[in-house]
Amino acid sequence: MHRGERPYSCEVCNREFSQRGTLITHQRIHSGERPYTCEVCNKAFSDKRSLTIHERVHSGERPYVCGVCNKAFSDKRSLTIHERVHSGERPYVCGVCNKAFSDKRSLPIHERVHSGERPYVCDVCNKAFSTSSSLKRHHRIHSGERPYSCNVCNKAFSVQSHLIVHQRIHTGERPYTCDVCNKAFSKKNSLISHHRIHSGDRPYVCDVCNKAFRGKSTLNTHQLIHSGERPFVCEVCKKGFSDLSTLIKHERTHSGERPYVCDVCNTAFRQHVHLIRHQRIHSGERPYICDVCNKAYNRKSSLITHQLTHSGERPYTCDVCNKAFSRKNSLIIHLRIHSGERPYSCKVCNKTFRDHSNLKGHQKIHSGE
Repeated sequence: MHRGERPYSCEVCNREFSQRGTLITHQRIHSGERPYTCEVCNKAFSDKRSLTIHERVHSGERPYVCGVCNKAFSDKRSLTIHERVHSGERPYVCGVCNKAFSDKRSLPIHERVHSGERPYVCDVCNKAFSTSSSLKRHHRIHSGERPYSCNVCNKAFSVQSHLIVHQRIHTGERPYTCDVCNKAFSKKNSLISHHRIHSGDRPYVCDVCNKAFRGKSTLNTHQLIHSGERPFVCEVCKKGFSDLSTLIKHERTHSGERPYVCDVCNTAFRQHVHLIRHQRIHSGERPYICDVCNKAYNRKSSLITHQLTHSGERPYTCDVCNKAFSRKNSLIIHLRIHSGERPYSCKVCNKTFRDHSNLKGHQKIHSGE
């Protein structure tokens, strides 16, 4: 046989091969025949080589080792693709947008972005996908299958990448680091969202009020304000919330759970953000600085209120007498003049007050302070 000659042709798709054995293996794509079966899990394959590679999943054998970083692989092809991480080689280029890939299989998947092709269709709900792996993951929504389980807390996941990210809660690993401020994250998309703090980029815009957001999930939560939808409902008091995280925080008001504990004074908090603010009492940290007078604060809200002293802005107006205030809390206290409300009561003499600070001042009469 001369070099380059391909005398064996597939009668189904006309693809040509140089060896008869390769043609026979190829024809199994059309026939669906899988004569090679794994003795451990009964998974079947169309060729012996694929079975051999698969069996290494069970044996743990990884005979192909990277000469740069010593990472090991069960098949030579995976090693070749990995080595391109070090070399930077990306030989497979998209003819539409020139995006390059290190793995040949990634290119046709990417090309479906341009063509819109979604050849993998769910037989339950008819949703279509561009990759077979996406369809397989989607199927688990219907089946409820969660094959990836955490070996620390047994929490199960339908997607392996979600398990890997979850395990970093236990290990404390934060592999994604901001090159501006060195803050580290456990998820790559968290780093991407964080970068937008530095760049000021807010690519997700509400089509109702044009408010812009750094993350898509934040936009989705915001849009529920306009729709009025509150899909997350407390089982105790039936109060509804627009996002799951707010519901979880609310439920702690019923359970009394305070999972975030200060390692200095053991004060416990319902929310992580409250613990962070509290810890600044011990550290003395005041990260929020006024750009006019350089006065520093441990809370962002305190800085915003302070800045109103420079601008003279009084955004909170009484709807009874039109008196304006720079702080919302000041307006609330003022409104009690009109309503007559005095919610703070002295336990000694039952005298009542409009605000808590006046009550505290009064109580010193009884204590002799």
